[in-house]
Amino acid sequence: MSGKFEVYEDAGGKYRFRLKAGNGEIVATGQGYASKEAAHKGVDAVRRAAADASVVDVKAAA
Repeated sequence: MSGKFEVYEDAGGKYRFRLKAGNGEIVATGQGYASKEAAHKGVDAVRRAAADASVVDVKAAA
């Protein structure tokens, strides 16, 4: 089963998205948006950015 994005309204009335893996585990979450449409645009932005994104290991600040 493939992953899916879920868009939902949180307890504070903001719209958020979460990305669930095929096994149902949440692997990413989005910020709160004022509208469902804005949350869907956030999903689209993540899809575009992730398509060609590289993985960079970042050293922790001392």
